Amino acid sequence: MIWCFNGATHLALSRNAYSLNISLKQEKEAKFWNAWAQKTLKNALALQELNKNKAKNLILFLGDGMGVPTVTAARILKGQLHGQSGEETQLEMDKFPFVALAKTYNTNAQVADSAGTATAYLCGVKANEGTVGVTAAAVRSQCNTTQGNEVTSILKWAKDAGKSVGIVTTTRINHATPSAAYAHSVDRDWYSDNEMPAEAVQAGCKDIARQLFENIPNINVIMGGGRKYMFPKNMSDVEYPNISKYSGCRKDGRNLVKEWTDQMKDKKAHYVWNKKDLLSLNPNNVDYLLGLFKPVDLPYHLERNLETDPSLTEMVDVAIKILKKNPNGFYLLVEGGRIDHGHHEGKAKQALHEAVEMDRAIGRAGLLTNIHDTLTVVTADHSHMFNFGGYTPRGNTIFGLAPMMSDVDQKPFTSILYGNGPGFKVVNGARENVSTVDYQENNYQAQSAVPLAMETHGGEDVAVFSKGPMAHLLHGVHEQNYIPHVMAYAACIGQNREHCYSSSGAATVNLAFSSIAALLTVTWLLC
Repeated sequence: MIWCFNGATHLALSRNAYSLNISLKQEKEAKFWNAWAQKTLKNALALQELNKNKAKNLILFLGDGMGVPTVTAARILKGQLHGQSGEETQLEMDKFPFVALAKTYNTNAQVADSAGTATAYLCGVKANEGTVGVTAAAVRSQCNTTQGNEVTSILKWAKDAGKSVGIVTTTRINHATPSAAYAHSVDRDWYSDNEMPAEAVQAGCKDIARQLFENIPNINVIMGGGRKYMFPKNMSDVEYPNISKYSGCRKDGRNLVKEWTDQMKDKKAHYVWNKKDLLSLNPNNVDYLLGLFKPVDLPYHLERNLETDPSLTEMVDVAIKILKKNPNGFYLLVEGGRIDHGHHEGKAKQALHEAVEMDRAIGRAGLLTNIHDTLTVVTADHSHMFNFGGYTPRGNTIFGLAPMMSDVDQKPFTSILYGNGPGFKVVNGARENVSTVDYQENNYQAQSAVPLAMETHGGEDVAVFSKGPMAHLLHGVHEQNYIPHVMAYAACIGQNREHCYSSSGAATVNLAFSSIAALLTVTWLLC
């Protein structure tokens, strides 16, 4: 393989190499590490004064399938994309002062799925795999076990408290993670009535797309994919009119988008289906936004059309600007949903670039909010059978080879490997020689130990990063369903409100301090 660079590229690489050499030289001196540790210690000591303000705003970033190995690899990738070695880089989530671990198991599964876990971190109740918004008393695919077992989510608690609420995802809007915020379904795959058994429809169970519009009226911001599930069967898609698999699929003949636009016609409401229309909106003139950008899931970040497909960061930017207008604050669920898809397909490069893009969105959210009154939590629903190793040297490209051959079959191997998945390949009765393929190609499927059509989830705990009011309550090792209880407590919504008032009924002094801190911050910015 021959690499060709133009002059500008060569200059940039030279500068990056120079910076890296300077950094590596500093790292050879003890004072470099001592100074860094002392600075970190001072920052940690400052955290002894805990932020006990009332959280006006709540943001949950959910990296679907973003286990700890994915976080570490994404950190390295982010640094390498900026010409650094990568290992020393900080993700935006790395800057959060508090970190915990969440136990992800479902009530009936040691290794969890995204539906049961979503019920945990959104509704506060652990549940069976494959079900959303219902307790463990509900049985997957059994419609008659739905009624009486429904549980509500923190999105509803926030809406009931007068806050604006929003959902942003890179998957279809009725996928497992977002659906637990508003739906009660014994089967995560009941995207529309087309995917439901006839007996379930006849028994009165509702598909998830329908529940998006009926269960919690007037969700302020809805952005993601999933257009096909909103339109009547065989109705051509606006973007792909000649591709039948993207046409509407609803058997009941309903046009849920038209119903929404008709219902919202007297409000400041907009429906958009492409990036241009999204970014042309003035958030000050929008109170309700429905954005459905693809018939199913949004494309991978590496493959999106920059002219027509919004990035997760762009969607988050618009969402927060709309939601923050509410003086009572907001709740926003953001899902980097295709991290999971990349891993399932064994495409580590796609998965890690999805994670880096979500981290970029986290940074954007931080610029648009205030740590004094906004609790931000970043976590994952579960992990994957993904890892990297092989004694790679410092600065080794994250998608590169380990520095030695296997001492069993005398062939090279990539640092990134999967425990199982579609990357298992045998050539002439032996493991494929990766040096004969382009292992840094976007859709390269990393080798796996066990052949499977789709790679599986991993069962280890996931990280929970938090900053803002009451973030210190997310510490140690907890059950995953603890997360929304902390967020609700911080915002004085749901069942946690008593602590928000003194015996006289007046708001606690921390609320006043929160307002003063916010005012001082604004004053400083204006000066």
